[in-house]
Amino acid sequence: MANTIPDITLNDGNTIPQLGFGVFQIEPKETVEAVGRALELGYRHIDTAQMYGNEAEVGQAIRTSGLDRGEIFVTSKLNNGFHRPDDARRAFDSTLAALKMDYVDLFLIHWPLPTLYDGDFVSTWKTLEEFQRDGRAQSIGVSNFQVAHLERLAAEADLVPAVNQIEVHPYFGNEEVRAYGRTHNILTEAWSPIAQGKVLDDPTIVDIAQQLGRTPAQVTLRWHVQRGDIVFPKSVTPQRIEENLHIFDFTLDDATMERITGLDRGEAGRQGPNPNEFDYVPR
Repeated sequence: MANTIPDITLNDGNTIPQLGFGVFQIEPKETVEAVGRALELGYRHIDTAQMYGNEAEVGQAIRTSGLDRGEIFVTSKLNNGFHRPDDARRAFDSTLAALKMDYVDLFLIHWPLPTLYDGDFVSTWKTLEEFQRDGRAQSIGVSNFQVAHLERLAAEADLVPAVNQIEVHPYFGNEEVRAYGRTHNILTEAWSPIAQGKVLDDPTIVDIAQQLGRTPAQVTLRWHVQRGDIVFPKSVTPQRIEENLHIFDFTLDDATMERITGLDRGEAGRQGPNPNEFDYVPR
């Protein structure tokens, strides 16, 4: 089928569906239904995190879907409060317990937190390496890591992250970090792919969507996948969950891609916090 979601090969040989379903800011009480609907429509990649507070509901939705666990790619991320190695080990055990799974397909350090823990995210990363070695995390990666953070891992750790999940959208291309990833075989996963909805009213995006008979969200997500990034929009609206899936039966030509890329505002376009400064720890 034209809308079949392609798989991308990670640097460890595992594969990941290029389009997934994100559950950031989806209330636990809504998560089971939303994830269940996504799986029913054909999504096979679910992205959650310890700090989202809905891992258990993601696991419940997967169990009740009737699908084999091996058909679904599940990502979670380490809570910012558990970077020290023993804390990270306990937190990872809690993730598996909440999901009621023996393994996750991908586990990430959610934020580097360079101003906390004496700036030591390397020992945290080495703890994730343990999880991959024992098979409880099929792949491991990072989220919100800047080039300097990635260079430090390269110098001090054994494994290269399989992915770096970072803020990317037409208003903030995050090109320096993406370029480092391309050079070092680290796939980019784009969070906030539609800039928290802000790009959906952009005149350029709207014009392209009208010309193609697509929604602004579909055009934006198509731009992401043609750039080679992994993307996982989130929604609790059934129609939008389905619409976001239909981005593999059309293409954007080079001129259109350049129009969208040209919307980049640099650092001024960033919607979320700067990873060099972010120090939030849940209490």
